Amino acid sequence: MKHNWQITLILIGMFLATQLIGLLVVYADPLNLEYVNQNGTVVQVQNPALSFIQSPEVENESDFFSKILPSIIIAFVLAIAFIFLLTKLKAALFIRAWFFVVVSMVIYITLIAFLKLIPIEVSLKFAIIFSSIVAIGLAYLKIFKRNIIVHNLTELMIYPGIAVVFIPLLNIWTIIILLILISIYDMWAVWHSGFMQKMANFQIKELKIFGGFFVPYLNKNQRAQIKLAKIQMKKGKKVKDKKMKVNLAILGGGDVVFPIITAGVVFQTWGLISALFVTLGATIALLLLFTYSQKGKFYPAMPFITTGLLAGILVAYLI
Repeated sequence: MKHNWQITLILIGMFLATQLIGLLVVYADPLNLEYVNQNGTVVQVQNPALSFIQSPEVENESDFFSKILPSIIIAFVLAIAFIFLLTKLKAALFIRAWFFVVVSMVIYITLIAFLKLIPIEVSLKFAIIFSSIVAIGLAYLKIFKRNIIVHNLTELMIYPGIAVVFIPLLNIWTIIILLILISIYDMWAVWHSGFMQKMANFQIKELKIFGGFFVPYLNKNQRAQIKLAKIQMKKGKKVKDKKMKVNLAILGGGDVVFPIITAGVVFQTWGLISALFVTLGATIALLLLFTYSQKGKFYPAMPFITTGLLAGILVAYLI
């Protein structure tokens, strides 16, 4: 087992919570607003609070394959290349600033969704101002003020905000293709090139931030050593300073956001129950990975999560 049960359950709990928040954000549909016109017809318009997000028009089903999917793949390739270049250049200040902008934007999107769900009517002006202030404040604390609780709590809001932008661009078949491609890349990046490990180390050591869930912990022997040292100090004995390596339990952001996107696409296609099967499949797959993986070894999570997602999609389709 890669981590002890307590840490494993914390990671699984945060993963599942983010998936459910993601479905809630998808249900809220923050990109659009509905109002009743003079004829009594419900009309859907773009949410002015998120007017900076322009989704391409999908005229027919083939557009998902011929236009949108290639654009998404190219965008991912360029993003990975850009991150790789910045990592090589060690442009820490620029990356932190970039993280700050992106984190602010996606938390803002999630907050707009939350405000749509509350039972009282909120003015557009209030929604924009409130969400902007809170999003920028949380992003600042996350990026520039290191705090493990703030880091993980903001992660819960980051990935739903990212997912809701991509969900309208995908259908069942294109998300399946994308999952397979991402899984292949993940295997290459972890097992062949080691790019994922290098990027994670750079983020943690150089940037002092990490794109994903992050739980430091001490093992049983380390906790025993600290307890013994405290007892000796209480007795007045001198205790030598000793460096102790902290264990890290991490779950990358991609491993969290792609299941939300997948469940969101299924939600919009087949409904909530089907989406919950997809979420359940991903959660079980991740739990099995943590359970049977070996400590000290690196594993690409997406191939395993994708297996769970595809199983969930199959179950949803059959029912």
